[in-house]
Amino acid sequence: MDVKTLNRPVYSLADAAEILRMSPSTLTWWLDGGERGRRVYPPVIRIEPTGERSLTWAEFVEAGLLRQYRRELGVRLHEIRKFVAALRDELGVAHPLAHARPWVGAGPRLLMRFQQECDLPGDLWLIAPVSGQLMQLPPAESFVKRVEWDDDLPVAWRPHDDASSPVRCRPGRRFGRPAVCGISTSAIFEHLDGGESEEEVADQFDLAVQDVRWAVAYETSRAAPRAA
Repeated sequence: MDVKTLNRPVYSLADAAEILRMSPSTLTWWLDGGERGRRVYPPVIRIEPTGERSLTWAEFVEAGLLRQYRRELGVRLHEIRKFVAALRDELGVAHPLAHARPWVGAGPRLLMRFQQECDLPGDLWLIAPVSGQLMQLPPAESFVKRVEWDDDLPVAWRPHDDASSPVRCRPGRRFGRPAVCGISTSAIFEHLDGGESEEEVADQFDLAVQDVRWAVAYETSRAAPRAA
């Protein structure tokens, strides 16, 4: 993984929204902002609106964090813009929350400082002091546990809510689609739906039967109602 891969388009807007289990309109709002009434809201994820209907890997990963807050707390996210912009300037990267630096080492202290300086509402905090230590709050912790890092960069993201799931999205494999051991979960599900047994599918794709079951569990979970 390198910075070039991080900033390369990977998903269409529709595909990203489907994997994130959210509406394309909400994802568009986070990416490009919009206007309501007479008020213009700038983007949360992008530095400025582009109208681009595809997402880079960095944009997708950062959207994954915002989704955790939307799903777990039901909060609106326009108030986080100033905080993200401050981190962007401090770290010198377009998508600071899609890097490992804010989450490790001295990163939590940096997050805490900017949360306070930007007057970020408490329900949007990523980090909070607990018994004298800075700890990740549940939405941030859920996000960080979904990401696999290579030094500072995210190399994989777990789309499945089950923390034990081996299903991963990787920008350089299967066009970023959810996969188990490099095999698309949708392809596994289609073979089973076509009448093949778990053992036959596992043998065909050189997978363990348990991996086939994980693929089914993930694909089944996608049938649940998605967030707005």
